[in-house]
Amino acid sequence: MFKRIMVPVDLAHSDKLDRALTCAADLALRYDATVVYTAVTAATPGKVAHSPKEFAAKLDAFAAEQAGRFGIQAESKMLVSHDPSVDLDPTLLEAIEDEGADLVVMASHVPNVTDYIWASNGATIARKAKITVMLVR
Repeated sequence: MFKRIMVPVDLAHSDKLDRALTCAADLALRYDATVVYTAVTAATPGKVAHSPKEFAAKLDAFAAEQAGRFGIQAESKMLVSHDPSVDLDPTLLEAIEDEGADLVVMASHVPNVTDYIWASNGATIARKAKITVMLVR
């Protein structure tokens, strides 16, 4: 049913992604799918890495760790954005098309009052993507 599962990850908060990571891995095992861990960074130094090259290496290591942990086929896809806080949603939507993903599994938070003013990243991806999007709380 699914062949390429895209999982957007925030490496600065990877400790909060366990439910989404486990869900994506379970689906990958069930359907013999590849999981593509996708992350967006800026070209400038940030909390996770000093450069896009260092960020890519950390994302590759994260994907390899997840592959070993769950016994799945995994890849990583690093995307560079001028301003990830502003460009995150369109960058991820473009990556869905570029990677040929047929499912997105994405961590989300419990909605709060600000979500009525500004949509969450997960809500925006679910609304605009042309494929199935699963938001995991």
